Amino acid sequence: MSVIEVLKQHAPAYGVEIDDALSQKLCVYAQLLREWNEKINLTAILDDEGIALKHFLDCLVVGKCAEFKAGQKIIDVGTGAGFPGLVLAAAFPEINVTLLDSTGKKLKAVEDIAKNMGVSNVEIVHARAEEAGQKPVFREQYDFATARAVAELRVLLEYTLPFVKVGGHFLSLKGASALEEIDGAKASLSTLGGKIERINEFSLPGGDKRAIICVKKISHIPSRYPRVSAQIAKKPL
Repeated sequence: MSVIEVLKQHAPAYGVEIDDALSQKLCVYAQLLREWNEKINLTAILDDEGIALKHFLDCLVVGKCAEFKAGQKIIDVGTGAGFPGLVLAAAFPEINVTLLDSTGKKLKAVEDIAKNMGVSNVEIVHARAEEAGQKPVFREQYDFATARAVAELRVLLEYTLPFVKVGGHFLSLKGASALEEIDGAKASLSTLGGKIERINEFSLPGGDKRAIICVKKISHIPSRYPRVSAQIAKKPL
């Protein structure tokens, strides 16, 4: 089966709708993902089933964990090959998605893929998260932040929560280690004004365990955060 056939077969069980417009966009995404992957390393998952389930479906489930509204701003931190940010932009054309990454080559690929998909509600930002998070143009400007496979949660919170408005949310896409990471992130949550609102656990077809951790930002973050990356790595909160 093709990527779209696999996706349409399994999506209804997760409450995810795949209409013709989204199908067309994701078909282009899959094709160009493979083409760009021959030039730069974007992903090790390139088979039809893997792209459909471990990339597209995994990202689309995020839309069932949040009530995205027209005009809202989302920033995908460490977007890489565009997961989940570009997938969400394709599925929710009424939201505005910023795709942030420190690797220019990956962003060049993502920008080209988005253009060919016909997805115009994205902004490409080439920057380090800890530097962008200190700039007024980005700091506390977003209704949602997302991140997938970037770092452990206690570290990730320092990279992402500075972007989120008070009252907004950070949606962290995690695997089987989610609950363990939450236990290790209590100090980070307290320091950075975050609170775990809910955890959506699910398994992909085939049994891979996933979790989406929804963190609500309940207070402003002290101005000294985020710190430089060396400090974050050496002494996580």
